[in-house]
Amino acid sequence: RGGEVGVKLICVLHGDELFSFVMGKTLFHKVWDRHAVEKLPDGSTQLFIGTHLIHEVTSPQAFGMLRDLGLKVAFPQRTFATVDHIVPTDQRVEPFQDTLADAMIKELRKNCSDFGVTFFDIPSGKQGIVHIVGPEQGITQPGTTIACGDSHTSTHGAFGAVAFGIGTSQVRDVLATQTMALSPLKVRRIEIRGKLGPGVYAKDIILHIIRTLGVNGGTGYAYEYAGPTIEGLSIEERMTICNMSIEGGARAGYVNPDEKTFEYLKGRPYCPKGKEWDAAVVEWLKVASDPDAVYDDVKVFQAAEIRPTVTWGINPGQGIFIDEAIPSPEQLPEADRSSAKEALEFMKFKAGQKLAGQKIQVAFFGSCTNARVSDFVEASKFLKGRKVAPGIRAIAVPGSQGVSKICAEMGIDKIFREAGFDWREAGCSMCLGMNPDQLVGDEICASSSNRNFKGRQGSPTGRTLLMSPVMVAAAAVTGEVSDARKVFTQN
Repeated sequence: RGGEVGVKLICVLHGDELFSFVMGKTLFHKVWDRHAVEKLPDGSTQLFIGTHLIHEVTSPQAFGMLRDLGLKVAFPQRTFATVDHIVPTDQRVEPFQDTLADAMIKELRKNCSDFGVTFFDIPSGKQGIVHIVGPEQGITQPGTTIACGDSHTSTHGAFGAVAFGIGTSQVRDVLATQTMALSPLKVRRIEIRGKLGPGVYAKDIILHIIRTLGVNGGTGYAYEYAGPTIEGLSIEERMTICNMSIEGGARAGYVNPDEKTFEYLKGRPYCPKGKEWDAAVVEWLKVASDPDAVYDDVKVFQAAEIRPTVTWGINPGQGIFIDEAIPSPEQLPEADRSSAKEALEFMKFKAGQKLAGQKIQVAFFGSCTNARVSDFVEASKFLKGRKVAPGIRAIAVPGSQGVSKICAEMGIDKIFREAGFDWREAGCSMCLGMNPDQLVGDEICASSSNRNFKGRQGSPTGRTLLMSPVMVAAAAVTGEVSDARKVFTQN
């Protein structure tokens, strides 16, 4: 079956001869086969991990287990670390006021030093969210397997890699052996065709996909994003889409590498140089899905049908277009009704209500989904000369020190500050509130992040509305959920 081996044999009898044709393979199957060490008795595969990314939250226990077993890191040159989840973004004076955060960064420094792992620490100028640091350093490359103890590792699939999040015990396995056990996945091709309308961005695409296919729709799948619309997106926009694959239930998401991929990577610190670069590009092109690749499923979306999207509930699949009303639970499939009722009660919304005009208290611009240079550049076009509405707490958090540096060189940080945003240091910040950046009480936050679960942004009663960065900017300047196309008169 195509979903199991990525090939399909078609036999044709011609005279007395039997001809056999081998159908093409997907990128997923090509990369999987290249990294498969052996098939295990339970049917899973021992998979070699080309690149291992770690941070301060899921690695301490894994290193502790190595010490208990008297083991070393098998391939320290394949592991890279940074600090992002717990690091404060308002001030960086150490020791941190949060004693747990201070202990965790110290532990990560010790572990990296003891085991010979490269660490992009705060003084390095390369620190930031792991899924932004990897690509900007050129560590993320096509045709490889990438693992990290963080669910949004799927971000790296934008470069044609097979990337997935893992648990702490698997972090240990990869550190000790550079391999892990993983069951094969099916592959769903998601095609986006046509031209996006004004004010519609990559964030709207992925929120629409998740809304349509469901938060569990991708269970057991890797998503291949394809079609003219995807090909027309920038690499950073593709990263936004791949980032939220996990929110749709998929284990991984990827885009086939192309000239945009190579243009983005060329010259970055950890990428090949000279003749090695030329050879790498040849190999990277080979890893792309074949034109006649076999898929387990194909879904097609029309770009023109997608409009600015905002979530109204407590999972990323509970979203609507900005001009739509919140659905009644009775309008939804029976399996979704209970969650919808719970969401309406928690969010204090009513069925039939429109989100446009809903007052907010906080605007958060950041996260591994939307805190890259292009996100800030796009929003700055509309923020310039405008002011954050009175009483709104607005914070902008670059995804890395590299992003912050470029924004400063371009004057982007100045535009945000003059508009009334609190411009912060790099980190995960309010995306998950595992640091001082948190909601208070039942505040409503217009957020460019990836999850709107209960308590996700630090307060057990805080309410999160996911939307694109430009929609966050529109909410910040109006003080309410707004259609950015109207606020900024996008034509």
